[in-house]
Amino acid sequence: MKRILLFVGVIVAASMAFADESVLIDFSKLTPDILEGQEDQGILPQNKQTLMDFSSNAGTNYTPDQKRVMKTSLAIPNWLVRLAQSSQSVTNDNLSSAKVAVSKQFTNVMGVRVHFPLGNYNAWAKIVPPFDIPAYNFDEVSDGGDLSAPAEKPNLTSGTSRFESGYGVVKNVGPIKAVAVEAYGLNFPCTLSIILINGSGEEKIVNMGALNYDGWQQLRWDNLQYVSDVRNRAVRIYPLYPVYAPYIRFGGFLIQRDAGDTELVGSDFVAYFKEVRIIYDKAQLTPERDIDDEATWDIINNREANRAKLEAKNFGKELVVRYLDGARKAPEAQFVDPMADQQGGGNAQGGATQ
Repeated sequence: MKRILLFVGVIVAASMAFADESVLIDFSKLTPDILEGQEDQGILPQNKQTLMDFSSNAGTNYTPDQKRVMKTSLAIPNWLVRLAQSSQSVTNDNLSSAKVAVSKQFTNVMGVRVHFPLGNYNAWAKIVPPFDIPAYNFDEVSDGGDLSAPAEKPNLTSGTSRFESGYGVVKNVGPIKAVAVEAYGLNFPCTLSIILINGSGEEKIVNMGALNYDGWQQLRWDNLQYVSDVRNRAVRIYPLYPVYAPYIRFGGFLIQRDAGDTELVGSDFVAYFKEVRIIYDKAQLTPERDIDDEATWDIINNREANRAKLEAKNFGKELVVRYLDGARKAPEAQFVDPMADQQGGGNAQGGATQ
């Protein structure tokens, strides 16, 4: 009888061992905290932990000064609000943005404003990061905003990248049991969903419910397909090595407004977000083994290195285009007053007086 109880106890302990909870993204960590005071040089404040340099993808037709400002990060003001094509207009796009909001409870959080059209039809908007959050970036960032490769070659299978621990990526993720978001509602009937992206680039839209309440509240989604009792799971035996450890990265928020709520919502939607958490099964357990397979064969590390190179190659192409658009913008906000020139002792023809 004791042997049976001991065996059952081992099964229960094993079923609890692979479940885990992690913060996928914490917006209180994404405030601008580096490169401040350099706005006159064209360098905007950024978030140090998530700083990225896309000048390497800009080509050779740029000066060193131009490449010096080709930096971006997951700082909250950099996040994009993308409206549905039917909702896009100059006014709607200009008035939709994300910014840092001061919370008495959580210090700094993400504030979002979406300017919907007043037409009586369904509308939606996505709040997305300024770039696809990388899973394998191990660069080191100096206080001056310079990026460099780590002194030692990182272990891509077990090392912690810059975008883990609340900055948008959770690794070794198996079946997801639940997702939660800490959101501040202002009685808007709009529906909030979370976009999760796996290592293959596939998106999953998780419906968190409506924001028709006042104040902070944790919205939770539970996976109805999740099998809690391990005895009811299909038992399969897989090779233990080499096995790729899957990951999840944050793809953004989706805000949906129903056509019937146009009169209630009006044109402006406002909400605030603190963090997103997930409860999930670990894809792999890492018990102590007699032989270190990866140290012997280096199969997984080589595979992950190729994925990291692909991330770096694709990163920054859209950001370079955005930089060019920004460089072409007219800096003047007002026309020059010709009377001011005359009062200063000159005129438009070179300052000659009679």
